[in-house]
Formats: sequence, structure tokens, C-alpha cells
Amino acid sequence: MTKDINKPNNDLRKLPPEVNFETPEIYRACIKANKALAELKGCCLRLPNPEMLLNTIILQESKTSSEIENIVTTQDDLYKATLDDIEKIVNPAVKEVILYREAIYKGVELYRQRGIITSNMLIEIMQTLRGTQEGIRKICGTKIANPVTKQVVYTPPESENLIREKLSDLEKFINDDNTQLDTLVKMALIHYQFEAIHPFSDGNGRTGRILNILYLIKEGLLDMPILYLSHYIITYKSVYYKLLNNVTISNEWTEWVLYMVKAVEETAKYTLKQIDEIIRLKNVTEQKVKDVLQSNIYKELTELLFSHPYIKIKVLEDKGIAKRQTCSLYLKKLSEAGILSPIKLWKDMYYINTALFDLLSKGIEMNN
Repeated sequence: MTKDINKPNNDLRKLPPEVNFETPEIYRACIKANKALAELKGCCLRLPNPEMLLNTIILQESKTSSEIENIVTTQDDLYKATLDDIEKIVNPAVKEVILYREAIYKGVELYRQRGIITSNMLIEIMQTLRGTQEGIRKICGTKIANPVTKQVVYTPPESENLIREKLSDLEKFINDDNTQLDTLVKMALIHYQFEAIHPFSDGNGRTGRILNILYLIKEGLLDMPILYLSHYIITYKSVYYKLLNNVTISNEWTEWVLYMVKAVEETAKYTLKQIDEIIRLKNVTEQKVKDVLQSNIYKELTELLFSHPYIKIKVLEDKGIAKRQTCSLYLKKLSEAGILSPIKLWKDMYYINTALFDLLSKGIEMNN
């Protein structure tokens, strides 16, 4: 029996569905994806300072996840904005990407405080990424349409009480450790269910992608929110939405699960490759910085240069690298050596880690 997409999906069933997920195809896919995740987690554990990568990797995830929702910004604008207070950012697209990054941090912080993933946590994540105090969707008549054809593709459940009830059921499923499902299969089911509930007036897709990362952290497959999952989804965006709809309309779960498991595998491999390239470049740059500055501060300074592709004197000063005059001298010497490229924008002088900027830009282009 197929679903009428023009009627509210008020009878959305609880998870798990009555489907056999222990097929050879799903089993093989899960083995490969779990292996890739284990390699990524192991790589991060071996890093002397894994926190250094968080700002860079999460910013890429934030940018690409926002692009899925047609929120597009440039690398330049984004990196400059990371050095400013959120209140000072005037470009609305840039601000939304930065808020998404803050929402990822917020989600991880809340999970580590509470030890479980809750509906209220998801509301707080949505509020952070949207910069709003709005909560559960209250207005009836919400329909999801194709952005090009304007044709309705899905009508989510209606009424705040029903939405809260379905979120509560999802919360129980997320935190139930006795479901006998592979973690990645369960993640795929959770992601579908959250998107089908569509609990907010906006921000559902982005919140759902953050939920993926939090669930993998909860299950111990990741220690940090460093899986760049949105790059796979935007590469195969039409397939993503098609398979979501197929589950809703005709209960076709297997292809959806295989898609999400494959997304984890490919994304873990890509993220691992990206980390390897960043670390390789950092090691080369660190030696150059040491040779140019002849100072014991070279390690801390290089880590800053790889946390912020764009940097200002004030950032070095705030991080305790040195006094302002000395920080200015350091950046000037690194510019003269070709390690950084100075650029003046309005009253501020920025210094670009050109090699890192090129590496990250190349990565984005490859995946689009």
C-alpha cells in the first residue's frame, strides 16, 4: 500500500520497521563502513593535538551541509568570519554556516553533559543553528515541495502534541541499546525518522545531519565530530531525496540503509585522506616556520595557522603567542618567506595560509 504524499503522515510508525536488515548485502556494507570509521577514529587518537583539526574539518562540514539547503558562501568570506564575533557578521549566508558550526559544538557539549540524546537536545541544536528561540512546529499545513517544480513530495505529521509524541518515541529508540541492529543500520533508520517527523519549521535537514554525528559518538564509533558526511549527500543529493521518499511512499528501506551506510564508508575514507593531507602539509610548514622565526613558539604558531586558514595579529596575541609587536613581526617574516599571504580588508590585515586554503578549496571542488 502506497502513502498519499498530500496527506499529513500522522500515522508514521515507530521504529524499527518490520524489515530484515540482516541481508548479505547490508552485512558486507556495514563491515566496510565500520572498518573505515575505525581507521578514522584511530587516526584522530594518534594525533598529538586532534582539537587543531576540529575548526577546519567542522567548518567544511558546516559549509557543505548548508549548501544542501541552498545556503551558499565562499571560502574567503567564511574563513574571515571565523575571526569575528557572530554579532558582527553581516552576510546572512556566512552567519548561517557559522551558526551551524556552533550547533555541532553545542550538540557534542550537550551529549557529553547528559550521556543520552534527547528531543530537547535536538531542539537546542536547531535553535543554535537558526539563532532562534522557536521550538516545535505548531502551524498546520506544512508541505515539502520540490524546489524546482514546486510539486509536493511529502506532508509531515501535524499538531505539536503529535510531533512531540513521535519525537519521544524516536528518543527511546535512539537510546535503546538492545535493538540488535548494526549501529550504522540504526543510524540510517534514525535519520529517516527524524526527517519524516520534520519537527521544526526550518533547520530539519541540518539538525538531522548533526544527529548522525552525535549518534556515532554515542555509540563509540567516533570520539570527535569529525566525519564530513554532508559531502557525500550533496554529491548524490537527488538520490538522497529519492530514497527518502521511497521509504515514505512504498516502505523501501533496504536501498535507503545501503545508501547511508555507503555514505559513512566513503565519507570516512575521504575525511581520513583529508586529515593525512592536512597533517603532511602542517609538518612541512612547521619546519619552515621554525627555520624562519628561530623561536621555540613555532609549534604553537603553526597549529594556529592550521586552525584558522585566515589569521590576524589579534588571534596570536589572544592565544598568548607573544606581545602584539612581536606577533606582528612573526607574521611579517612568514609573509616575506612566502608561507603566508597578507591581504588588507578595510582596517584589518589578514594573513592567509595559502597552502592550506588551496588544499581545502581543492577538496571542495573535487566533491562537487
